[in-house]
Amino acid sequence: MSKVIDFQAKRQDSIDKRKRSFERVLFTEFLGSYAEIDNNGTKYSVNLMDISRDGCLFQVPYTKNTLEQFSEGSDTTIRVYFTKDDFIPLVVNIKHATEYIDEKGDAYMKFGGIFDKSMPSFAAFEPFIEFIYKFAEFSCIDKGESKVYFL
Repeated sequence: MSKVIDFQAKRQDSIDKRKRSFERVLFTEFLGSYAEIDNNGTKYSVNLMDISRDGCLFQVPYTKNTLEQFSEGSDTTIRVYFTKDDFIPLVVNIKHATEYIDEKGDAYMKFGGIFDKSMPSFAAFEPFIEFIYKFAEFSCIDKGESKVYFL
C-alpha cells in the first residue's frame, strides 16, 4: 500500500512556517508595538507573535495584574509603530489567554484576539497583513549561489 502525499498541504505548511519566521524578524527588528489600556492610560510593551487576517497573538511579561488588564472579552488597543512616532492603532477583542515560560525561565502571558475590522485604522493595516501573506508565499531565499560583479 503506497502513501499518498498531499503536496498542496505541504506547500501551505511551508508558507505558514515562512510567514511565522518573517513575522518574528519583522516584529522584533522593525516594528514596535505597545498595548494601551483605555481605562487608565497605562502602556505596556507587547511582543506581537502572529498576525492573521482576523486577529493576532501577542505576549506580555507576566505580572499579578496582567490578567485583569487583558481579560477575556475585553477590548485593548494595540499600537503598531512603523517609525519612532507614527503608529496605526488596532482594537483587539481578547478571546483567550495562556501562560508561557521561555527558555530563560521568564514568565509571559500570551493573548489571542480578533481585530475590530470596523475601525477606520484597520483599513490602513489590512494591506500590510496581505503583504505578509504574499511575502511568505512568493519570497525567495538567497542561498548565495549567484555572484554580483562590479565593473
